[in-house]
Amino acid sequence: MIVIDNVIVSDEIVSEKFVCNLAACHGSCCVEGDEGAPLEEDEIGVIEDDLDEIMPFMTEAGKEVVRKNGVFDYGISGEYVTPLVNDKECAFVYFENKIAFCAIEKAFNEGKIKFQKPISCHLYPIRITKYPDYDAVNYHRWPICKPAVQNGKALGVPVYKFLEEPLKRKYGRAWYDKLCKEAKKIGF
Repeated sequence: MIVIDNVIVSDEIVSEKFVCNLAACHGSCCVEGDEGAPLEEDEIGVIEDDLDEIMPFMTEAGKEVVRKNGVFDYGISGEYVTPLVNDKECAFVYFENKIAFCAIEKAFNEGKIKFQKPISCHLYPIRITKYPDYDAVNYHRWPICKPAVQNGKALGVPVYKFLEEPLKRKYGRAWYDKLCKEAKKIGF
């Protein structure tokens, strides 16, 4: 484990290789699973505020779910998650060439909103568990991401380098720089 400030980072974040390969997985992480993507409480209000700019990029089914149920649901453990269409795909997904993408991120990329997407989505395959005194940062293994693991190995890119931007977004540049120094100390 690597400890930086009040964050405990699993060694797998620096040792494992990972680079998304949308051509192979088709964005399956947005359409598979038991529940929606984790949401931080403050993200709910931001999505609600930006909803008029996000909705044009959503599927009709996703729009209907959000109109009926709102921009969040509750996960198995009671945490906030994105709502799902037919208990399967995220309500905020849209498709291009049979690949799932995020409507929130599309609105961001087009300059319509300032919020990129939920941090849990941006950080995937990292999952964060919050405890009263620290965050635990872990690598989540999922068979649908096998092409990303293969791609990461072929390119020699560890998880923490692939996720540099969202890690900086979550914990800041200084924290990320410390992570890089610690990874280098242990040979990654």
